[in-house]
Amino acid sequence: MKFKRKLASAGPNDDRTNPLIWLAAVICTIIAIAVTVSGVIIFIAYLVIHPRVPTITITNAHLDLLKNDYANLLQTQITIIMRAQNGNAKAHATFSHIRFNISSLGQDIAVLVADSFEVPKNEFKDLNYVVQSSSIPLNPDQSQKVNDAWKKNEIVFNLIGSARTMSRVGHIGTFKFLVHLACDLKFHTFNGTYIPSRCTSNSK
Repeated sequence: MKFKRKLASAGPNDDRTNPLIWLAAVICTIIAIAVTVSGVIIFIAYLVIHPRVPTITITNAHLDLLKNDYANLLQTQITIIMRAQNGNAKAHATFSHIRFNISSLGQDIAVLVADSFEVPKNEFKDLNYVVQSSSIPLNPDQSQKVNDAWKKNEIVFNLIGSARTMSRVGHIGTFKFLVHLACDLKFHTFNGTYIPSRCTSNSK
């Protein structure tokens, strides 16, 4: 007597994908679309608003005192007007971590600092510094350079430093920049007048 073995056929539901996998796929797709759309909206808004980088500029200065004696000691005092400019029409700007170094003839003279402050839309704020140095000892070469400056009626001070800026534009987000300033401040030694030159920060 022969027996026939009947193979079980696969049921109609065995190849069906688990519903949880479908649900996860749908959720991931929705998230990806939302992120893409948000990115496009932010990019378009950035192009329309085009936030400007706040700047720091030296607008004026004056050499109040320049004195070197026979003991090769240098005394100086400089008045510097530094302008924090916010060119954004739709966002306030915050300036912080302000720190600039003043030097001349390879000698550090002073460090300019300021507390954090905010500048309204399309406005500026002037920072007035009076930089005084104690008696700075000069070596023979530096002393000669000061004498040459008197003869040429021109002396140079170096200003270098940076500040951080932050602007929040509506719901688009916050834009942060590190602005650098490095320039030479030139003065006439006889009357202390500032020789104007471009001295404006660049961003990074």
